[in-house]
Amino acid sequence: MARQAFILFLLLLGLGSPLWARATNIEATLVAESAAPAPGVKTAIAIRMRPAPGWHGYWINPGDAGLPATLDWSLPAGVTVSPLRYPVPKTLVIAGLMNHVYEGEYALLTSLTLPATMKPGTRVPIRVKANWLACTDKICVPERAELALDLVAGDGAILPATRATFDGWRKPLPRPLGNPATYTVEGDRFRIAIPFPASAPADRPWFFAETDKALSYVADQKAGRQGDVLIIETKAAGTRPDGPVTGVLATGPDTGFQVEAQPGAVPALAETGVVAILLALGGSLLGGLLLNIMPCVFPVISLKALKLARTGGDERQAKRESLAYAAGAVLTCLALGGALLALRASGIAVGWAFQLQNPWVIGFLLFLSLAITANLLGWFQLRSFGGGEALVGKGGVAGSFWTGVLAAFVATPCTGPFMAAALGAALVLPAPAAMAIFAGLGLGMAIPFLLIGFVPALRQRFPKPGPWMKTFQRALAVPMILTALALYWLLWRQLSPPPPSAFMEKGTSAYTEAGLSRLRGEGRPVFLYFTADWCITCKVNEAAAINRAEVRDAFTRNGVTIMIGDWTNGDPAITRFLESRGRSGVPLYLWYDGKAEPVELPQVLTPRLLLDKAQPRPR
Repeated sequence: MARQAFILFLLLLGLGSPLWARATNIEATLVAESAAPAPGVKTAIAIRMRPAPGWHGYWINPGDAGLPATLDWSLPAGVTVSPLRYPVPKTLVIAGLMNHVYEGEYALLTSLTLPATMKPGTRVPIRVKANWLACTDKICVPERAELALDLVAGDGAILPATRATFDGWRKPLPRPLGNPATYTVEGDRFRIAIPFPASAPADRPWFFAETDKALSYVADQKAGRQGDVLIIETKAAGTRPDGPVTGVLATGPDTGFQVEAQPGAVPALAETGVVAILLALGGSLLGGLLLNIMPCVFPVISLKALKLARTGGDERQAKRESLAYAAGAVLTCLALGGALLALRASGIAVGWAFQLQNPWVIGFLLFLSLAITANLLGWFQLRSFGGGEALVGKGGVAGSFWTGVLAAFVATPCTGPFMAAALGAALVLPAPAAMAIFAGLGLGMAIPFLLIGFVPALRQRFPKPGPWMKTFQRALAVPMILTALALYWLLWRQLSPPPPSAFMEKGTSAYTEAGLSRLRGEGRPVFLYFTADWCITCKVNEAAAINRAEVRDAFTRNGVTIMIGDWTNGDPAITRFLESRGRSGVPLYLWYDGKAEPVELPQVLTPRLLLDKAQPRPR
């Protein structure tokens, strides 16, 4: 009743407003991706909606207030359209009511299919009566339009500019997860458990329920992780859902996934949150600890560790220097983590080591790596590396602090074990818990120094200074120069990006439409598969079958080209290909044997299946 009363109130305001005189407050246009759709092939068409400043339209489930768009199609005989596909909405609270809205230009997409028997040149008039609700934060106005589009059956050709426009409209469409979710209602709490890899980022996740009255729309939603499951808890609606609950999991600006949940057991979020935080914190500590042996970090800290050990019996000085080093490492990780959270909160999609996307930062790290390498080789003395005194001029404690800062900063190009899951969890946990995880990363890096500083027996086990130290110092230059080479390669990639397939291993290339056509034209066998980092099934198949040594050897032996389509970020070219195959998500596995049509392989692969396919066929 609240929704209807609110809409009626706003409509009454709207009927008396001069804004009603406006032709439309949300301009609607009917657009086709191809003016000459091919018979028997799906062609994308869109209802493009352009709200005037201050106005908004509604998602398929508008929330506590509003109405979705309705369409009444008039189509030639045999012509069909698919259900509308809505982009990921945004939340808007007005007068204590939650609205699921679009405040900028958006498009409602559908697919048009002509009969396979339709002759080229046949005129195809498309007509639709559209009704929608346009609202501001004060009034609502019902609007309607009769939209028309005249097409001609043809070859399905698409102009590049039109394709780019439709690709932009496809990008915010929710992608299918492919794995079922579960939900439960206990008392006044609604919880849903959604399969979502721990390594996949989720920035302030929100579940938009398409099923009406499944949950309270305006109530806060709390999220937590339990392994590869994302759990969202909120207030339940007054009625208990009967059957499945569908909706969209939003994981970032214009990024979301289709969800279908069946009734089932879901752990309480309070318990899950504690477990997730503890696991993530443990992962960050272990990840930080292992960073010490990474090539980009080990040379920086080794000589400092020896210098700390040489404090000998001065236990107080050893403790002070180890604590200073830990403070530098922890504060640097906190600064980087805080900047990461702030950027994501502002709507910028970034991840850990986001600063490495800037060539200037890579250039600085490259210069620093080369300088440290030269210092280790004895070409010149880099005083700020040896103790940090040149930075602050305050002795060993200040030098230890700046060495910790330097070690944590140069560690960002490295991603050690345990870090991915921990940092992925940090992006969905509340800010205090997330910052604790970033601090844990710095603390993990500092553990060896703290042990050296606070355990005299460890310092006593270090070898006494002597000529061996110069040889050891020269040896440390090897991993540092390797780090410099890696940074140079990364900088080169950023400034002069090569074709996507240039750096893939022998017999493997990234999917491109032109590349696939060329290989098919040459009659070469191709194993084409589409994957995504957030697709659990994809990753299991890759580990259990595709990347097995015997499978790769068989592919190489028999001249099979592996072509990979990475759909992690919703590549428009891959989206078009999937839709052309009648698929809406990944994984998809196709085997091309010569010039014949491809064979679609099952979604669960085995090494034996791929080995059998790789065997040469008689011509």
